[in-house]
Amino acid sequence: MVLVTGVDDAGRGCVMGPLVIAGILIEEGDIPYLKSIGVKDSKLLTPKQRCTLAPKIEKIVLKCSYREITPLEIDRVVFKAEKLRKLNYLEAVAMADVINQLTPNVAYVDASDVLADRYGRQIAQMLSIEAKVISEHKADLNYPVVSAASILAKIRRDSIIENLKKIYGDFGTGYPHDPRLRNFLLKWFKEYGSFPEPVRKSWKTIRDIISNNSQGRLM
Repeated sequence: MVLVTGVDDAGRGCVMGPLVIAGILIEEGDIPYLKSIGVKDSKLLTPKQRCTLAPKIEKIVLKCSYREITPLEIDRVVFKAEKLRKLNYLEAVAMADVINQLTPNVAYVDASDVLADRYGRQIAQMLSIEAKVISEHKADLNYPVVSAASILAKIRRDSIIENLKKIYGDFGTGYPHDPRLRNFLLKWFKEYGSFPEPVRKSWKTIRDIISNNSQGRLM
């Protein structure tokens, strides 16, 4: 019996909230069931479709695993680390953690590095188990096991964002292109001279707000 894992992320580019890594473990012979229920890259699905698919995926797979990378963890590496040990490295560590927890024979990952093979080798070196790592760009589009992981990662991140909104108010999607987020961050900075804890303070969006509002002070 060959056990297969798919791993993907959600929230890599967002300014507010964690980067979520999700992985699934499934028997190779059960992968067609993922296709049969309509599993595809989460970006091609509506929120309602993802919510419908998530429990169906959980019934088909053997196990799921998650790793949440906090804004503080991201800021630490982006502010202080060398280039190649920044976000890609942090995400590779998290993906390796997920694979180690799931213990597959083969793991498919959606590559974060511009060099997919290098990213796969980096993950493989961190594994404490014997597993083949297949790292490709657009793996979430091409492999149902990664598509399934992408759906679960997105569902988990969306749930976290909704919980944060209960604390901080409606800040939109958390992504830099969202004007609701920019307005929220600008208002918060003008009022407090800092940013909420779940904000990635190393992001350009934050630097721009500080630069354009020099009367504030980042705590």
